[in-house]
Amino acid sequence: MHRHDRFRPGPWTWIFLAILAAGAVVTVLRYWKGLGAVTNLSDRFPWGLWIGFDVLCGVALAAGGFTITTAVYVFNLKRFQPMVRPTLLTAFLGYLLVAVGLMYDLGKPWNIWHPMVMWNPHSPMFEVAWCVMLYLTVLSLEVSGMVFERLGWTRALAAQHAVIVPLVIAGAVISTLHQSSLGTFYLIMPAKLHPLWYSPYIPVMFYLSAIAGGLAMMIVESRLSSRALGRGLEMPLLQSIGRALLFALGVYGTARLADVASRGVLPQAFSGSRESLFFLLELAIGVILPMALLSFSAVRRNSGRLYGAAVLVVAGLVVNRINVSITALEGAQGGRYAPSLAEGIISMMLVGIGVAAFTLAVRFLPVMAHVEEPELVAARVESAPLLEPVPVRS
Repeated sequence: MHRHDRFRPGPWTWIFLAILAAGAVVTVLRYWKGLGAVTNLSDRFPWGLWIGFDVLCGVALAAGGFTITTAVYVFNLKRFQPMVRPTLLTAFLGYLLVAVGLMYDLGKPWNIWHPMVMWNPHSPMFEVAWCVMLYLTVLSLEVSGMVFERLGWTRALAAQHAVIVPLVIAGAVISTLHQSSLGTFYLIMPAKLHPLWYSPYIPVMFYLSAIAGGLAMMIVESRLSSRALGRGLEMPLLQSIGRALLFALGVYGTARLADVASRGVLPQAFSGSRESLFFLLELAIGVILPMALLSFSAVRRNSGRLYGAAVLVVAGLVVNRINVSITALEGAQGGRYAPSLAEGIISMMLVGIGVAAFTLAVRFLPVMAHVEEPELVAARVESAPLLEPVPVRS
């Protein structure tokens, strides 16, 4: 067994267990007493942290799954093949936890099956419900290859490989639909959503930002996996992701600023209002600063610096989704929403479960190869003798 595979509980393990225990208590209260007993949701703010963070962010950060699989299996970019399994695993866990999070937020979660038989094709929520169900099914089939390989089920693995391209194409189509449709929700409230976020192109903005967020998550998860488990992606691949992330941020940032400017609301970004400050924060940490960092090859070649830039992108996407779902609505609603402690506990619990599940999968399934930190490899090379002693023949 590899030294990183031996389980040694540390401080983070005990923190996770404490959050899990608190989440179990909140779960009982939520289903026993109802939403009002554990949340600060109301008729004024029916959607809060569980939608803005657990759903909108969870779906967006899982976008790397369809991005990389499309690049490898549709555009034949085989050098990205090592990224397929970790990104698919991230996407699968992300969507699975989105489904679990919805069970907390829905007023009557036992009716979650209704869209399967009660069709309303004119509703964006109906479309998203079907897309999430279908894409979660597709991801389950795509991830099953790792399980089949681990169990040695060669026939099942061969069958899964035979249908992988149709699955990837289906996943790409479904993801494109629902990544944008999450933004479509907000098209029906032009009088309520602040002009800095309301736009007829908000579905496009959701889609473009999700691609950047998914790419950033690949870098984040690889760095954390390599540090904690000795498994991750090789540095040349991470550099390629860094370049792709720089391009994706450039496209999204240009589209975002062009949209705000074309609607004549750019001056509101500098008005000094609460909304303007959050808008500038979103752009600064999610687009401008990481683009400035990634434009330097020295940043893209260093795993720590590249990781830092990716964390900024992830944080910026989280701020964006919270801004759209909460900040942009507070002015029109005439009040403020702050999540309760119980809402925060459930969100932290879902994140913790995702991290724990990813860690276990990397330990026991063929997800990532063993790697060493590039800096450690470089240090060993520098300390090695320039010339090995040559044996002298007698």
